[in-house]
Amino acid sequence: MKYLLSGLALCVATASTQAKQQQTKTDTPPLPKNIIMIVADGMGPVYPSAYRFWQDDANTAKVESTIFDKVLVGSSSTTPSSYAKNQAIDGQHTPANSYVTDSAASATALATGVKTYNGAIGVDVHLKPQLTVLEYAKQRGKRTGIAVTSQIVHATPASYIAKNESRRNYNAIADDYLDSTIDGELKADVMLGGGVSYFQREDRNLIAEFNEQGYQYLSEFTQLNNVQSGDKLLGLFAPVAIDNNVDLNYQNPLTQMTKAAVKALDNSNGYFLLVEASQVDWGGHANDMAYAMGEMHDLAMTMEFLHAYVAKHPNTLVVLTADHNTGGMSIGSSGKYNWQPKIINKLSKSPLALAKQLASDELNIDDLSSSLGFKLSESEQSHFVTLRLENQQEVLDKQLNKTKTKEKLVTRYYGFIKEIIDLKTGAGWTSSGHTGLDVPVYAFGNGAENFIGHQENTDIADKIFTLLGKK
Repeated sequence: MKYLLSGLALCVATASTQAKQQQTKTDTPPLPKNIIMIVADGMGPVYPSAYRFWQDDANTAKVESTIFDKVLVGSSSTTPSSYAKNQAIDGQHTPANSYVTDSAASATALATGVKTYNGAIGVDVHLKPQLTVLEYAKQRGKRTGIAVTSQIVHATPASYIAKNESRRNYNAIADDYLDSTIDGELKADVMLGGGVSYFQREDRNLIAEFNEQGYQYLSEFTQLNNVQSGDKLLGLFAPVAIDNNVDLNYQNPLTQMTKAAVKALDNSNGYFLLVEASQVDWGGHANDMAYAMGEMHDLAMTMEFLHAYVAKHPNTLVVLTADHNTGGMSIGSSGKYNWQPKIINKLSKSPLALAKQLASDELNIDDLSSSLGFKLSESEQSHFVTLRLENQQEVLDKQLNKTKTKEKLVTRYYGFIKEIIDLKTGAGWTSSGHTGLDVPVYAFGNGAENFIGHQENTDIADKIFTLLGKK
């Protein structure tokens, strides 16, 4: 009897297991048709928190949540390979086991699932080219694209398309966009961002060559309104990077480009799109809170659009993460329990633009308060005068040329404007470079559950490869 019961239990257990396996096979959701990968360059964990408070409605008792709060699913490590190639990145040599990545190494990890050295574009530590998720999507017959606010040959977008030992080889990377193909086809069907200078050069006119390949060339944002499904696009809207969102009066260029990209890429077989909020990082490098929040706002509007898009196209997956943290931003500083981000809401222009206006005498120091949106103290106004006088004295002492004189004065004005804003908001910074913090991961749509919890940045690429059908 004992053995009979044991056998019966085994049969029941076996049947249950088979049923579960059959159910798993039956209930396995289809792979996403469209995958949109978003990289918010430099967006460490403090940036979304700062943005939440920056956009909060002060007339309500509750702090309103943001799109980031609604779709947060996990976090990611960002370390580069422990092998360090002997080359300088941003003027600094990166030692082995530094734990702090640059954008190229991290973007390559996110694109290929392979750790590499700082500065590498789509290659491993031995310079061996690696297959990217964008390239694999093209192999699978999907349409592909990029939409970024930097020049489109910058580290992150380049890591998804090009192969180069150094992120600084911009012209060679631009050449790769045309010369490197997948099964005879160009790798990206849609490319939107800045970078005319790298595509229209004395040695080569890549814009004309893209035209010959059937690509429409766009140079104005208004042209994005006329994009149709199936279009092949090369949109370059600035010589290098697109203007920051504050100086564009919050026209949200990333949102505009993303809307046009998903429309152009739409097709029956699906698409892969890389979107990069490139200049969140640049706001962090500059320790410029206004710059950073302006770029975060454009990213938030992009996410709001995509959230609504996925509701109508549930076979789409959206994943957002950062390549690293930049600037070591803190909400509160100097031992004070205070954070007043609303102070930057009334800026008429970015701090750098205001500094340039002051240096060019287009803006009088007496009128600066109205441009900043808050009143300067007498001592603060006096310090701007002092900076100008010190600059004039250096010109006399060192006989600097007019251009260098103006550049130095802009730098000094810019630094002091940021210092005032940090004091009034309570913002703090630990670095003008990157830091080694883990970064947040957000996901929604078909397959979002795969990104829950903590993961390596290479895991994100591996999961996307799998969701693209790679065994």
